[in-house]
Amino acid sequence: MRDEAGRQRVVIEGVKPEIDGGRFPIKRVIGERVRVEADAFTDGHDAITCRLLYRSPNAGGWSEVPMEALPNDLWRAEFTVTEQGRWRYTVTGWVDRFKTWRRDLRKRVDAGQEVSQDLLIGAGLVREASRRAEEAGRRADGRVLGGLAEDLEKGADPEARLRLALDEELAQLMDRYADRRFATVYREMEIVVDRVKARFSTWYEMFPRSCGEDGRHATFRDCEERLPYVAGMGFDVLYLPPIHPIGQAFRKGKNNALEAGPDDVGSPWAIGSEEGGHKAVHPALGTIEDFRRFREKAEEHGVEIALDLAYQCSPDHPYVKEHPEWFRRRPDGTIQYAENPPKKYQDIYPFDFETEAWRELWRELKSVVDYWIGQGVKIFRVDNPHTKPFPFWEWMISEIK
Repeated sequence: MRDEAGRQRVVIEGVKPEIDGGRFPIKRVIGERVRVEADAFTDGHDAITCRLLYRSPNAGGWSEVPMEALPNDLWRAEFTVTEQGRWRYTVTGWVDRFKTWRRDLRKRVDAGQEVSQDLLIGAGLVREASRRAEEAGRRADGRVLGGLAEDLEKGADPEARLRLALDEELAQLMDRYADRRFATVYREMEIVVDRVKARFSTWYEMFPRSCGEDGRHATFRDCEERLPYVAGMGFDVLYLPPIHPIGQAFRKGKNNALEAGPDDVGSPWAIGSEEGGHKAVHPALGTIEDFRRFREKAEEHGVEIALDLAYQCSPDHPYVKEHPEWFRRRPDGTIQYAENPPKKYQDIYPFDFETEAWRELWRELKSVVDYWIGQGVKIFRVDNPHTKPFPFWEWMISEIK
């Protein structure tokens, strides 16, 4: 046990908000208040002081907020998150010797007791605070506290010494240089702070290939003509299903038919062909430059583009040939396609997250998001997130943010 641990008399528990013992961060958006509550108490009758500590993503140190003492050992304080990123917060508390002394002195005075020795005790506490102020480089405050200690100890007027002992300005100075050697500090917790749109936005879904006329496969240029219509209805997010090349092997026809007709374009979720994979655009829609232009046009209308993040492949995806170890094999040697019995999706291969090469797989899947962020996309809709491991999402979200 650390030497200080045996003298940390304040107990802090029941901190809210806290998720799973602090394992997961809470979430807020820019401008929201974070209200923190905690149960804090100590043995005996000593008074305690509690502070809420918080730190923004780029801050060099902690900021503090005094916590308000409520009934039944409950303490409360709050602060505002002002920028995006990962914030940290915790609660600290300590037995406050000066606050205890001041409270008890007032009781003794009200009871008509003699308090000369008590004033000497208080002078000693103030002198200790003077030294702490000096050590902190606050020499002016140190001199002020030193002078107040002298007045408490040797002042000629007993009434003036009592007024000084109970003075609010002295209490504030003592609070600033409190003795925190044996303070208890609760574990640090995280806040993921995002922009306001992460809390609420209005989504419009559109298959870009369906914006053509007379059955013609549309391009991103065709989709630009729909933007005023989408924005005019009050939508601020335009969500596109996968815009990548679509595989030919086992391509499904209309209504999940096993045989595709010559004019069937396939499911956008059967991602990948010889024309590319998750970092490519379906040639019939245009080029990556066309996509960037479309995104910019959307933003001119106050609309952001959200892309579908579908971690799966068609049998024609380059990953299948380049990284066969990322897929599970059936007894006959073929790759296991996606199933939700009795439904079968022969045109889609799921990734095997139990592969020995899971680290390489994780890094590649993250690079997909990195790529589209590089194209200006900040919002993603995830297809079937529940079929990928929790540790993967925990790592991925943390790394991306």
